[in-house]
Amino acid sequence: MNDRWFTKVPEVTLTFWIIKIAATTLGETGGDTISMTFDWGYAAGTGLFLAILFLLVAAQVVAKRFHPFLYWATIVASTTAGTTMADFADRSLGVGYSGGAAILFVLLMLVLGIWYRTLGSISVETVRTAPAETFYWVTITLSQTLGTALGDWIADSGAGYGGGALIFGATLLLLTAAYFWTDISRVTLFWAAFILTRPLGATVGDLLDKPVSDGGMNLSRPLASAIIAAFIVICILVLPQRAGTHSGQSEALSR
Repeated sequence: MNDRWFTKVPEVTLTFWIIKIAATTLGETGGDTISMTFDWGYAAGTGLFLAILFLLVAAQVVAKRFHPFLYWATIVASTTAGTTMADFADRSLGVGYSGGAAILFVLLMLVLGIWYRTLGSISVETVRTAPAETFYWVTITLSQTLGTALGDWIADSGAGYGGGALIFGATLLLLTAAYFWTDISRVTLFWAAFILTRPLGATVGDLLDKPVSDGGMNLSRPLASAIIAAFIVICILVLPQRAGTHSGQSEALSR
C-alpha cells in the first residue's frame, strides 16, 4: 500500500451511481423549487446555488480526506446550480435548448482539454491535489448544466419526460455494456455516464413535479425534494462507500 494514495472522491461503484442519479433528480426538483415555486427566478436562483457551491467546493478542497456527506452535498449543489444555470441560458438568454446545449458542450470540452494539457490526465483517480480538484469541480458543474439542457431539449422535442427518461436510461445501459465488453477508455466512459445521468435525473425530476398538462405528475416540488434528500442520506448511511485510490502509476493516468 505504500505506492497507493486515497483520492478525495468516492470509489466509482454501483453505490456511487445510485446516489448520483438521486442527487441529479434532487437537483432538478430543488432548483425548480427555488426558481419557480419560491419565485426567485433563474438569475437569483443561480446566484444562490453558485454561492453555496463555491463554499462547499472550498471545504472539499481544504479537507484532508474523503467525507461522504461533504462530497455529496457538493454534488447536489452543483446539480441544483446546473438546473438554474441551464434554465437561465435556455430561457432568459433566449438561445433555446439546442443553443444552450451546444454552448455548454463546447465549454465542457474546453475545460477537459485544459485539464488534460495542464495535469496530464482527466481521470478521477488523480483527484487528490488542489489543482485537480478545481478542474474536477468545474467539470462536474458544467456537466451537470449540460445534462440539464440535454434533458430539457429531448423532453421538449416530443419525447416527453417519461420518454426522455427511457432514452437516457437506455443510453446508460449501452455505456454499461461498453464498460464490460469493450476496450473503450474507462475515463471516457466515466465522463459520458456522468453527463448522461444528469438528463436522466432531470427528466425524472420533471416527470415528478411538472404540471399534468405538460406531461408531469404535478407533485409538490418541496415534498419531492425532501423525499429524495432523505433517500440520499439513507444511502450514504447504509450503503458502503470509500475513497477511491490512485496507484501513482503512469498507467492510471492514461486509462
